[in-house]
Amino acid sequence: MIRDDWEKEAAEMNLRRTTKTRRATAAVAITTGLVLTVASCGGGDGDDGKSDKGSSSAPSATKGEPGEKQSEAPAEGQPLAETRGDGVTLVIDSAKRDSGGFVTVAGKVTNSSDGLWSGGQWRGDEQELRKNGGSIAGASLVDSKGKKKYLVLRDTSGRCLCTKFEGGVESGQTVDWFAQFPAPPEETTKVSFQVGAMPPAPIEISEGE
Repeated sequence: MIRDDWEKEAAEMNLRRTTKTRRATAAVAITTGLVLTVASCGGGDGDDGKSDKGSSSAPSATKGEPGEKQSEAPAEGQPLAETRGDGVTLVIDSAKRDSGGFVTVAGKVTNSSDGLWSGGQWRGDEQELRKNGGSIAGASLVDSKGKKKYLVLRDTSGRCLCTKFEGGVESGQTVDWFAQFPAPPEETTKVSFQVGAMPPAPIEISEGE
């Protein structure tokens, strides 16, 4: 009789333990399920956040493209400057620094007046230059920043290293011209070309070949 009671009590204890174990296992399973669900939801939010960041950074990169700095140099074949006065149109095509220590400025001049243009007003006021006749001997380069003025080079006889308009320029005619000047310091690249009563023409000096 005592043995039967003991076996019955042992069976009841095993049943209670089994029930507790099953409850614990169920609780763990439920908890694990909740954790996975939160993680899954959190992962979805994280993906959305990354997607938002990616879409916002893309326009930023694209936005910079139109803002790229453009070259200020004239397009190939375009003149550096053009100015009008004294009955002519003066075009400057190039201003190149040479290794010899001088700058050669060249371009074209068109007679837009009704008569012959001799270029006498461009030869300069210096007595030494008067023997050059109609020419561009009176031209100069002005460095306003460095406060310096560079005159056309000349030889020992006073003849300018520049174009002489011998015989003048007929109405509507276009002729080439050049003038050589002492080279400004290498850091000086922007100057103004001046001659006669023509308005100053800002130009940029480039390195020669």
